[in-house]
Amino acid sequence: MRILVIGGAGMVGRKLIERLAREGRLGGKPISHLTAHDVVAPARVEAPFTIETRVSDLSVPGEAEALIKDRPDVIFHLAAIVSGEAEADFDKGYRINLDGTRFLFDAIRVVESYVPRVVFTSTLAVFGAPYPAEPIDDEFFQTPLTSYGTQKAICELLMADYSRRGFLDGVGIRLPTICVRPGKPNKAASGFFSGIIREPLAGQEAILPVSEDVVHWHASPRSAAGFLVHAATLDTAQLGARRSLNMPGVGASVGDQIEALRKVAGDKAVARIRREPDPVVAKIVSGWPRTFNPARALALGFKAETSFEEIIRIHIEDELGGKIAD
Repeated sequence: MRILVIGGAGMVGRKLIERLAREGRLGGKPISHLTAHDVVAPARVEAPFTIETRVSDLSVPGEAEALIKDRPDVIFHLAAIVSGEAEADFDKGYRINLDGTRFLFDAIRVVESYVPRVVFTSTLAVFGAPYPAEPIDDEFFQTPLTSYGTQKAICELLMADYSRRGFLDGVGIRLPTICVRPGKPNKAASGFFSGIIREPLAGQEAILPVSEDVVHWHASPRSAAGFLVHAATLDTAQLGARRSLNMPGVGASVGDQIEALRKVAGDKAVARIRREPDPVVAKIVSGWPRTFNPARALALGFKAETSFEEIIRIHIEDELGGKIAD
């Protein structure tokens, strides 16, 4: 089996590649070759199969054709400009998030007798207020209120249509906010959800730009990799024409996050959170959905954490070697 991971240098891409390297198989089939692609070189990972890295920009004409030249069986499309950056730079957001995806789908479409599984990472930002009584179920319609959400919603529609026409076999997974993200903060408007946990656990100050009553939908990086692997092996006949799914997660307020941090790491860690309101971030976040009833995904076997405390403990285990700062 040949696999292509587009966006392999990102956090979720790295987690996915590390999991595939550990297991050496996907859907019961041994992996023979994996290409990790991004605009910067993905980190090297030891694996029982060949891993090739490729650095290029998917939104440049011709790059998609080069990436699929060897006809990978499964393509994970994770590459994107995140929410805050897509809102700040309109042209860049549409070029990367929409044009790059369209180039990929069209490159696949014109290859004769080639119908790969394509797993596309979408977002809960495809939904927008006003919302019904929560939790939001699988029947709620898409009315994105950000450029990022709009770009992802368009790509979901393209994926569904190209799948309907038999050009590819697509599955879209609408990821919760992945928390706690390791490493340095990115430009996502949702970055503070991780920051108020990650930095205090490392003994550093964290900035909280919104009020503690903000509620959001979360899952761990470990769960994100699991979603991707499950989507790659799913019988898509069960999806019908509705190719995109809301992933399971944990609904928690910022206050709930802070109390979970207190329970795991104590008052000293909580004291490292500094309130500094940011109206731009608050406005973006206010348009996002809060909690979900992801019945379709759960019925299809997707799994996530059941508490925010569990998410914190996974971060400590996976990223901190089981230790936290005093």
